[in-house]
Amino acid sequence: MIYFHTKDLSVGYNGHALIHDINIEVEKGKILTLIGPNGAGKSTILKSITHHLAKICGQVYIDRQEIYAWSARELAKQVAVVLTDRIHPELMTCEEVVAMGRYPYTNALGKLTPRDKEIVVQAMERVHALDLAQRDFTTLSDGQRQRIMLARALCQEPEVLILDEPTAYLDIRHKIELLDILREMAHEKGITVIMSLHEIDLATKISDYLLCVKGDTIEAFGPPEDILADGAIDKLYDIQHGSYNLLFGSVELAKPQGEPQVFVVGGGGAGIACYRALQKRQIPFAAGILFTNDVDYPVAQELSDYVVTAPAFEPMTEAHYQQAAQILLRCDCVIDAGTPIGTLNSMNGRLLDLAREKGIPLYSGWQAMENKKDSRENRRRERGVGP
Repeated sequence: MIYFHTKDLSVGYNGHALIHDINIEVEKGKILTLIGPNGAGKSTILKSITHHLAKICGQVYIDRQEIYAWSARELAKQVAVVLTDRIHPELMTCEEVVAMGRYPYTNALGKLTPRDKEIVVQAMERVHALDLAQRDFTTLSDGQRQRIMLARALCQEPEVLILDEPTAYLDIRHKIELLDILREMAHEKGITVIMSLHEIDLATKISDYLLCVKGDTIEAFGPPEDILADGAIDKLYDIQHGSYNLLFGSVELAKPQGEPQVFVVGGGGAGIACYRALQKRQIPFAAGILFTNDVDYPVAQELSDYVVTAPAFEPMTEAHYQQAAQILLRCDCVIDAGTPIGTLNSMNGRLLDLAREKGIPLYSGWQAMENKKDSRENRRRERGVGP
């Protein structure tokens, strides 16, 4: 059943709509993540949902109730918010900051009950911040502050949790821990999580739905596997140089240009480090022979214009060998990435033998090639290629 949804929502500033026709439907206990370039309007959408910013038009519903009719106190009991805006509490301990999350439930004097205090402790334990309880909040690092603000949100015991770039100041360990907390809250406690993330790889792994924000309308909305086809991220972020590898969740920088100087015989993941090392040094290279289902293949395709491939699950053929050999003989050296040679990829063994037969320098890994760079440059001079 749909628990959170918007209908024809438009958001912006000073009565001017920046993004319109926002229609979202999310079930209870699911995770929705907003992705898109800086300045696209992700924070504007979140702030409009949480009343931090007045909407232009449209409706926002939680459990079929329009939330703009709620008072601030009623909203705080249903929705907890962690925004990027920094708070500056004076002379407050972390425990006191976290306890602020219980104020929607306290009486006019704001006095905490024993049950409220128990919830504060539980929230700090959940984000691994109990050791910070008596620390002055202003002395914390950015990552520590982020955990305390999440604990404050948990104290509200919300039905919907909204976070704007919650991983922004966290190291990799605490990013993983935070996302584990959010996943547990969603799947085990039935809390609907709506957040924005810059880490596309994390967004695709944790989210039930993605909302792609770009321009004045929503680019796409749906499950990650439905909307993130090949090239979708490049299009969303207008990537002109380099690419985003959806399979690995990694960014590949722009490929080196020019005729290949190095031939890499790889496969089975062994070649990836070589490809990236050569790209970093802006050395054009060729790769092969790679099966089209090989883990090396997508990285090689992004970083080289010269990749010799063979169909998956079939032995490499003489034609594949001849194609690769023609390229290899134009290169200054060959790198053996260390992939074991078997029946299906036996042609790669022949390529290594060809390099030895023709006296082409053959290195075991890119480090060995780097250590003997001078001999490679001498070979280029002998062939009249470059200085």
